[in-house]
Amino acid sequence: MAIDAPCMIPKLIGPKKTNRYSPPASELLLTDGSNLGAYVRLFTQSQSMKDWSQLSEVFKDTGNCTLFEKMHDGKKAWEILKETPESGNRFNEAMASQSNSIMRGLVARCSNIFDGLNSLVDVGGGTGTAIKIIAEAFPGLKCTLFDLPHVVQNALKSDSFDVIGGDMFEKIPPANAIFLKKVLHDWGDEDCVRILKKCKEAVLESNKNGGKVIVVDIVIDLENSDTKAVETSLLYDISMMSIHGSKERNKQEWHDIILGAGYSGYKIYPAQLGVNSVIELYP
Repeated sequence: MAIDAPCMIPKLIGPKKTNRYSPPASELLLTDGSNLGAYVRLFTQSQSMKDWSQLSEVFKDTGNCTLFEKMHDGKKAWEILKETPESGNRFNEAMASQSNSIMRGLVARCSNIFDGLNSLVDVGGGTGTAIKIIAEAFPGLKCTLFDLPHVVQNALKSDSFDVIGGDMFEKIPPANAIFLKKVLHDWGDEDCVRILKKCKEAVLESNKNGGKVIVVDIVIDLENSDTKAVETSLLYDISMMSIHGSKERNKQEWHDIILGAGYSGYKIYPAQLGVNSVIELYP
């Protein structure tokens, strides 16, 4: 069963504001602002620009090689990040920068999705920015960061969450809830089904009759009246295709992989965090 649902966000009633100040986009880069500088640097570095300039090559090649692989001697992005510490650190800093912006909004606007939970594992959580924000917002929730061993060795030092290294395709630590932020768009449909099945196993191992998986990702909606949001989601779609051979998904595509992984139902909270939606999956 699929449900489109709003987050339970209280509406503030007051006089309508006029002539509201709109800060320049450059303020997003400031460390005392949104601090998205690291994210911007990742995608505007010279190699990234060189890769994007060759985008047309993807459509000329009939093979299965992505643009990134063509530009990096056949190596996948994950291989480069593991083999080159400088690239890995730059990527982790960028993801932490993006996470900070998304997660502040999540705990403030959609806190109800954490109601009733006693444990949560952030799968593919990088160095821990997201899980740290969750743990600090909900101190009674037992939180765990889970990612590849070479990633979590650089995790933030904090007493608010545990750290476990491993492979999400093999086994995920059990918890009442599994959290996946901007993970599934990196993978094709078959791999997403495999990941979601492992998440389901982890939830059921912790709680036979409850629990859930929380996904934060883009849900493409071409009928959205916000044309900038549509353009941004499609830009991410092209980026995922070029780097990983994966994609952003529309509602039907999310429906297919969720039910394909054996879930009984789900709810979509559309575009709660910029272009990102929140999806709750029920085993």
